[in-house]
Amino acid sequence: MLRELRASSPLLCALREEAITADVIHNHGLWLMPNVYAGWAASRARTPLVVAPRGMLGRAALGFSRIKKTLFWQLVQSPAFRSVACFHATSGLEYEDIRAFGLTRPVAIVPNGIDLPQFESVISSEKTDRVVLSLGRIHPKKGLDRLIYAWAKVEPNRPDWVLRIVGPAELGYDAKLRVLAKSLRLRRVLIEPPIYGKERDAAFRKAEIFVLPSLNENFGMTVAESLAAGTPVISTRGTPWARLEIERCGWWVDHDVDSLASALERSTTLPREKLAEMGARGRAWMARDFGWDAMAQKMRAIYLWLAGRSPRPNEVISD
Repeated sequence: MLRELRASSPLLCALREEAITADVIHNHGLWLMPNVYAGWAASRARTPLVVAPRGMLGRAALGFSRIKKTLFWQLVQSPAFRSVACFHATSGLEYEDIRAFGLTRPVAIVPNGIDLPQFESVISSEKTDRVVLSLGRIHPKKGLDRLIYAWAKVEPNRPDWVLRIVGPAELGYDAKLRVLAKSLRLRRVLIEPPIYGKERDAAFRKAEIFVLPSLNENFGMTVAESLAAGTPVISTRGTPWARLEIERCGWWVDHDVDSLASALERSTTLPREKLAEMGARGRAWMARDFGWDAMAQKMRAIYLWLAGRSPRPNEVISD
């Protein structure tokens, strides 16, 4: 059990030592002992503690191992977080999750930053398979079963398109998805292991449409990465990406099968040139609103406020 909870006495000792001179401790995530250690160290040194739940307070996320999480919160996590000075949410949706969980401390809303890969924009005219990509954790909360059911409605009329699901599998979920695709007699669904680095970047670029069908996401980093690569996105209302349609670079839909199927049908009828135009608008949006420099300055202002060196930034909500 201690191994599963990532218990580490050297880490605890190191945190306690560093907390003495630190201005702020910023913890990421919940439900593991390192997250508890951050609270213990901050409390002992009286150092301001920032906690970023990273989507782990979303309703869908809380539904997995609910009893274990309830016990862990009551016995260990909640007492360690009594000294929290501020929570860090990456979206308004995550802010709502924090409040719904009953946490009342101030919340700073600062999105993740995004790197913009450099590439030459070239629309290929080669007669290769056109790709719908879903890249990320292969886990039940990601809604990939619904995506496969939706694809079953689209595949018979899209002989030149393939659905590619790529990522690290958890809970043996990749095998379950393969069984599902086989039972639906789908021939153009690929379920693949994770890829990294240049291969991952190339996958975003080769895809003409990216899909994130999650039941719940605090941010959905792969949406930003796809847009940064110039690929339009279909994302569900369990994610904080309503501006996809406002920015005209994707579709924001309900995460039921019919809504996903409808978005897939609409998007796969578009020519490559139209999808490339949508992708270009998405890339411009990422450059404008999600650059690392802007995000870093916002976080710096929050740290300075917590350290008592500047006024409270506008990103911090207290209610």
